[in-house]
Amino acid sequence: MSILKRLAKKVFNRTAVCVFGIVVQMGYFASLCLGLGFCYNASYLIFQALGVVVSMLIINSDINPSYKIAWILVIMALPIFGVMFYIFFGNSSSSNRLRKKMFPYIEQERLLLSQNEKIIKKLAETEPFPIARQAEYLTKFGGCAVYDNTKSVYLPSGEDKFAALLVELEKARTFIYLEYFIIDEGKMWNSILDILEKKAKQGVDVRVIYDDIGCLLTLPVKYDRVLEQKGIKCRVFNKFKPFISKKMNNRDHRKIFIIDDKIAFTGGINLADEYINEFEKHGHWKDSAVMLKGQAVRSFTVMFLTMWNYLSDEKPADYPSYLQIPQIPEKNGGDGFVIPYTDSPLDNEPVGENVYLNIINNAQKYVYITTPYLVIDNEMQNALTLAAKSGVDVRIITPHVPDKWYVHAVTRAHYRKLTALGVKIYEYVPGFIHSKSFVSDDTTAVVGTINLDYRSFYLHFECAAWLYKTDCISDIKRDFLKTLDECEEVTYDDCLSVNIFVRAIRAVLKLFSPLM
Repeated sequence: MSILKRLAKKVFNRTAVCVFGIVVQMGYFASLCLGLGFCYNASYLIFQALGVVVSMLIINSDINPSYKIAWILVIMALPIFGVMFYIFFGNSSSSNRLRKKMFPYIEQERLLLSQNEKIIKKLAETEPFPIARQAEYLTKFGGCAVYDNTKSVYLPSGEDKFAALLVELEKARTFIYLEYFIIDEGKMWNSILDILEKKAKQGVDVRVIYDDIGCLLTLPVKYDRVLEQKGIKCRVFNKFKPFISKKMNNRDHRKIFIIDDKIAFTGGINLADEYINEFEKHGHWKDSAVMLKGQAVRSFTVMFLTMWNYLSDEKPADYPSYLQIPQIPEKNGGDGFVIPYTDSPLDNEPVGENVYLNIINNAQKYVYITTPYLVIDNEMQNALTLAAKSGVDVRIITPHVPDKWYVHAVTRAHYRKLTALGVKIYEYVPGFIHSKSFVSDDTTAVVGTINLDYRSFYLHFECAAWLYKTDCISDIKRDFLKTLDECEEVTYDDCLSVNIFVRAIRAVLKLFSPLM
């Protein structure tokens, strides 16, 4: 390829075109604001009045208080720019059009996942409170059922998930469904793709969903067509176009891999080489996943097909016939209870955050947390510190090497208050920890895609597996304690010794963290 062709390929690739389009729009937007600003007497007073009205609407809205404060600060500091920016992009909820379009699919999903009342009764009789209450909340607002005949296997690294995935993929006979935020060409994806292509030729129903922004820098343009040519059905979530739009805030952050309605994987691990440490992107990458075998897999299957039908503009009732057939009990060697659940920005219910809060509030002995981002609101901070002040051993592992410096600065901005009130903070020294897991009291755990940040709680489509007295909970705890050996504790004294200039930057970024 000639030098001119290589240069043209770089200049005119999808990412460059999209960035250029957005820069042009932002430039136009800024010039419009500046133009209005020069008409000081008229426009400034009008926008100041409009700013008061918008601020009152924000205060009386149902959105998160931290989000309210951040936007009001922007509007107060920059009346013209702030008001216009909020009008165009400030609504944190999805558009009514998107909600109206997807609602029938979500309703059909709930009908397909009817609850076995015997399992609920069994859980209520053995654990009447608070576990039964948590299960009741998830069945109502997480859209999924409680299962008891499911084996759970904890996978403490991307390498472990990759190895298990390759083994299980070779056994596929009916279908393979996968839905990921990031897919990147390399050893991990190419190895999986080879098997997917082979299985598709054998008549296995292979379907892929990927998020367009998540894959903006990792996959070629129109990669869905490449997969279709290999016999793999593909849909792209919320295709990214070079136009600023608040709907771009809503991303499909889920990571789901399902085989034959018998085996499902979820967790923090995307299909890219940094997740298996094939190369170092931010130091050593620490992540985790859970593999489920048994009846609980049905919930992940329905989650996937709900999204698939929505993206395909198919009727909500157009699901494969096998989903209408009651599952036949099959011994999988699993103990305890499992609830796969999803969180959506369309329901005005922060399911992911509420599940975490419930675990923290009901912990008796300990709660151990791993998260790449600690961008929390006052409610989550109070729950963590109240638990610690009540004698619960609260420990959180965050990255030492960041992937986004400004988000890491906000994460560290929370250390001082948390450590002052008894929460123990540890940073993973070898690199970046991407795992999103909770484990408490040797009985309860969550492994999934949900970060401790505003985007995961309010803007993204997410998923996770809630586990109670399952086989793998001891493994989750063991992995947490093992990971601590590679961590450095951040004490309250360490927070006090931080340079005042750095503290000031963190404080400012923390104010605007809900907008990141």
